[in-house]
Amino acid sequence: MSKQTALYVISGPSGVGKGTVCKALLADLGEGPNRSLTLSISATTRPMRPGEVDGVNYHFLSQEEFLRRVGNGEFLEYATVYGNYYGTLRSAVQDELTAGRNVLLEIDTDGARQIKKLMPEAELIFLAPPSPEELLRRLQGRNTDSAAEIARRQQCLEAELAQQVYYDYVVVNDVVEDTVAQIRQIMAKGL
Repeated sequence: MSKQTALYVISGPSGVGKGTVCKALLADLGEGPNRSLTLSISATTRPMRPGEVDGVNYHFLSQEEFLRRVGNGEFLEYATVYGNYYGTLRSAVQDELTAGRNVLLEIDTDGARQIKKLMPEAELIFLAPPSPEELLRRLQGRNTDSAAEIARRQQCLEAELAQQVYYDYVVVNDVVEDTVAQIRQIMAKGL
């Protein structure tokens, strides 16, 4: 990264609102090559959900293709999460940073720690839920996961929350607008 660019990583437990917060952060920054912050699109082997688009929400890859790219060293970070592979393509991040744009990553906690080891200057922001009960309500309200999947995600919550000690910042995502304002303050020095 150059002194003019920054890499921001937002992560937290499943259902905490990472996607919603990232969309809100990007919403008023405009489009095109002069935008100061861009979201890096992760790759995954998980199936597409209704309404998702390949190359917009994720780069959807087969497990074989994902593992081939891992073997070629094409990922900056990758992990298995809930039985599927997720990863950040090295070239996508480097191209944006080289072009002078700040990069936002929405990734899991294991990926965030991998990024921090490779790029200690990256700013890690942990989104925490207001309470475990609220997180469960959000997971159920998404209507994207089975009851068994929600239960599995809920079982992982304690371990995911314990990861926040490795982050530069912890922001409780209660009211999205307040959360976004707090994160914008964190990013203000780099944008």
